[in-house]
Amino acid sequence: MQNFIFDFDGTLADSGKTAVLATQAAFRDFNLKEPTAATVQYYMGIPIEVSFKKMADRDFSDESFAELLDTFRSYYKDLEMNSISLFPQMENVLHQLFNDGRTLFVVSSKHSVALQRNLERLAIAPYFKSVCGSDQVAHFKPAPDGILNLLEGFQLNERESVMIGDAIYDLQMGKAANVQTCGVTWGAHDLALLQKEKPNYLVSEVNQLLELE
Repeated sequence: MQNFIFDFDGTLADSGKTAVLATQAAFRDFNLKEPTAATVQYYMGIPIEVSFKKMADRDFSDESFAELLDTFRSYYKDLEMNSISLFPQMENVLHQLFNDGRTLFVVSSKHSVALQRNLERLAIAPYFKSVCGSDQVAHFKPAPDGILNLLEGFQLNERESVMIGDAIYDLQMGKAANVQTCGVTWGAHDLALLQKEKPNYLVSEVNQLLELE
């Protein structure tokens, strides 16, 4: 396998607690019923522009919904400094893949500015040739736009490319883009949920990413 396309939240980095706390705080500020931690984590694979409408118990005007998203992003930025970390062994795996000549990318439901900020803070940004955030696509996950942008922009071979993610939306996106898919069990969605998507690979340990062929 030559091209490794990673999701960020729940795949590269453990950011679940940050997302839960920021979501619940934003919902409180808008007098919305707080979603449970499990609910927030279930929707972590798709952009907040989609997930917040699914979790909210009332409808919004465009203006008030934009304010809710901005409030979440403000809380998230305040929390991320102390509560987002790489999963154990992840930096070592990225380092080895990079040194072995593999080409690494990130496709995330985060906005690209926040994504790049997180990668730099975790000191892994240099490993990645390019990233694609939710503000850079016409259609969000599980639509294939993010991967297709990379395939076309860098002339990647589909058969030599794998989408790696912790959520069913990542696997659905990979299938729609006609690349290989790899589910990881250390993030938002459990083994049973990932198995239903029938990924090409399913790994439970970070080091197993080095074995994808």
